[in-house]
Amino acid sequence: MGKLNGTMNKLTVTAYVKRGRIKKMIAGIFAGKKGEGFVDTALKILISVVVGALLLAGLYALFKDTILPTLTQRIQNLFNYQG
Repeated sequence: MGKLNGTMNKLTVTAYVKRGRIKKMIAGIFAGKKGEGFVDTALKILISVVVGALLLAGLYALFKDTILPTLTQRIQNLFNYQG
């Protein structure tokens, strides 16, 4: 029975120490004053969405007005070969 009590005491002390470390770590996280906040992250996401939308709109306009008509004309010329 003495061996079991020693093991239980060791487990209890280990759990108590780990709980103290975790508690200290969480307190440090909440007390930290990093510059990265929710507003900064939201602003980054908003900027990336706007830039992505502008790039997609530019590519769409390029394909619609420049590339597709030229490609269509080339394909028609290829099939209308009279040689």
